[in-house]
Amino acid sequence: MTDSKTEQSGPRGEPLRRRVLDAAEHLLRQGKAGFSMRELATQAGVSFATPFNQFGSKAAIMHALSKRRIDTMASRFTAAPALRDTRSRVLLAIDIAVAVMIEEPEVNRAVMSWVGTEGPGQVLAHSTTLWTLALGDGEGLIEVLREEALRCLPRQLAFVFRGVLSFWTAGELADDALAANAREAGQTLLLGFAGASGEYG
Repeated sequence: MTDSKTEQSGPRGEPLRRRVLDAAEHLLRQGKAGFSMRELATQAGVSFATPFNQFGSKAAIMHALSKRRIDTMASRFTAAPALRDTRSRVLLAIDIAVAVMIEEPEVNRAVMSWVGTEGPGQVLAHSTTLWTLALGDGEGLIEVLREEALRCLPRQLAFVFRGVLSFWTAGELADDALAANAREAGQTLLLGFAGASGEYG
């Protein structure tokens, strides 16, 4: 872990980790998915050692960019109009997650292509947190199954959404097919736990 003095160095006290991640996103937007750590350091305006000191590897940087996207999904879901029914909440979360990915498809495909590589191992945990948020308190789920659903569904939704994204990343799903396939996968997973259709979509 870096100390706060190291972390806060740079223009206007901007944390080094943020500068490195911003630079990585900039390079990805230029179509430079194969950027080197030296290119990254130059783009960020930091020493060659800084990306290594802050993250350890390019894979870890890409995993951190994945976390950024999940954080954006969660913050947008939290800011959206509140829904009570669990099925509706999950469908809304799926639509928001897809929208985040489609905003910059080439950048996000590049990020996703690294998520399957060895890294710090936190992508599943972050994604599970997002789907836990989406499930809420389980309103609308079959009562006797609610506890089991809230225990297992966040992780299973993380697996399912990641699976759909992997086919999109590989080019087997077009941008305009991502939402429908992600929704169908999510709804199929909920079939055994959900009651009547909810208020969203």
